[in-house]
Amino acid sequence: MRNRFVRAAVMLSLAFGALSLAHADSLTVKTQQGSIHGKLVKNGLMRAFLGIPFAAPPVDDLRWKAPVRPAPWKGVRDATKYAPRCPQWPIWADYIFQDPGPSEDCLYLDVYTPAKTDPDARLPVMVWIHGGGYAAGGSSEPRYSDSPLVEHGVVLVNINYRMGVFGFLASEDLRREGGGAAGNYGLMDMVAAFQWVHANIARFGGDPGNVTIFGESAGSFAVSTLMASPAAQGLFQKAIGESGGAFSAVLPTDPLAVRAARDQAWIESLGVKNLAEARMLSMDRLINAAKKKGVVGFTPVIDGKLVTEPIAKTYAAGKQAHVPLLAGWNRDERAGTLSKGMTAEKWKAFAGEHFGDHANEFLAVYPGNTDAEAVRSADDFTSDMFIAFGTWQWIEAQTKTGEAPVYRYHFELPAPPSEMHPVGGYAWHSDDLEYVFGTLDVRRGSTWRPEDRKLSAEMMSYWTNFAKTGDPNGPGLPEWPRYDKTHAVEHLDRETHASPDTTHARYEFLLKTAAVGDRH
Repeated sequence: MRNRFVRAAVMLSLAFGALSLAHADSLTVKTQQGSIHGKLVKNGLMRAFLGIPFAAPPVDDLRWKAPVRPAPWKGVRDATKYAPRCPQWPIWADYIFQDPGPSEDCLYLDVYTPAKTDPDARLPVMVWIHGGGYAAGGSSEPRYSDSPLVEHGVVLVNINYRMGVFGFLASEDLRREGGGAAGNYGLMDMVAAFQWVHANIARFGGDPGNVTIFGESAGSFAVSTLMASPAAQGLFQKAIGESGGAFSAVLPTDPLAVRAARDQAWIESLGVKNLAEARMLSMDRLINAAKKKGVVGFTPVIDGKLVTEPIAKTYAAGKQAHVPLLAGWNRDERAGTLSKGMTAEKWKAFAGEHFGDHANEFLAVYPGNTDAEAVRSADDFTSDMFIAFGTWQWIEAQTKTGEAPVYRYHFELPAPPSEMHPVGGYAWHSDDLEYVFGTLDVRRGSTWRPEDRKLSAEMMSYWTNFAKTGDPNGPGLPEWPRYDKTHAVEHLDRETHASPDTTHARYEFLLKTAAVGDRH
């Protein structure tokens, strides 16, 4: 009898040992450069592999150059901690990081997979491009990390990329060194990350042939730009854009000839005589100098290589990636600015001052017959000019020439008060992020309601369904019609529903009056 108990105990011990070994093995993955060891997160539901280099550190002679492949390593590399974010200064209070701090050595990405992923599972892959005006942000932000999106059966990849002066300086010296091309290093970093995903993600259980790129704000601008870039085509099969499109002057894509002279004068103002001296300037010196130019001091350029022509021209010719697109924006992207103290009388005066002979047409699409209506129209107009109009132009362009399904949304659920926005009641710019990633609880100072949890669950399902099949629809979800077939918009609110687009006349008016860029 005792021997049977001993044998049973031994067998149980061996079984647990095998299970532990299987877990340990599942946390070690061999990439092209070498093996890495990750960790279990979310109470063991998810594997996280953090701080994986997808390019060599862009320092010293590699500053302001295209990314190059990372060097291989021997042994097993620790992948349990976030790598540094790319150089930036503190800009927005809601940007919180879990990494060691900013560094030029920042070209790393993070991979999250379900804990029990079979190496041959070939799950759909979602590659996230963070926002921040091409000037701030990083992969370690809590609203993007450890996301329950992964529990919906996808592999999530969050990337860093060079920003600001390090990512988009395009001086005459750099133009000469680059044989006529300069700038766009941050966009090149994104392409390098996609290439890393294509080469390595199968080892994490992902499908390199089913990749969705998605981003918000500047990240969405980047998605629309990379869809138009020959360098990125073929590296992704679907695209999602949240609040941003490179058809807007908010984050301009300038001709290189215009930017090269301007950036050359700026870099020379720092007392350097050539690129060698510029590359010797400290990170802090460059950041402090760039800070004086503001958030949008350095943005993409038409370099003739990665961006070959104006983005709108590429889409008009149908030369962009013909992939399914899901895109939209939030109701109150830039509310509370122009609308402060707005009345019907002031709104009519505003229309006359800014639109002259077109004032009555303006008031037909942005009405202000009552004070309350004027406030709403003022919020609509500032939100349109900030983000919505450019995103709409992108969606329309893809609808006309993209030869693939297009789905459009409008995020409308007013957020509860938070530390960032003590006054609730608006669907602000970036308010959608924690809903998409299922990370509501990381937003400081918010008390979430049942409708917030419900909408977040719906959005995670929509986004991951789209990543799987190119169609956001699925069991238990309100139907989301194709915009390219019906011109119906999905309203993401307390009760999600679709209805015909009612804002088309607004944007046609803005096109007609060439008001784009008038931010007020």
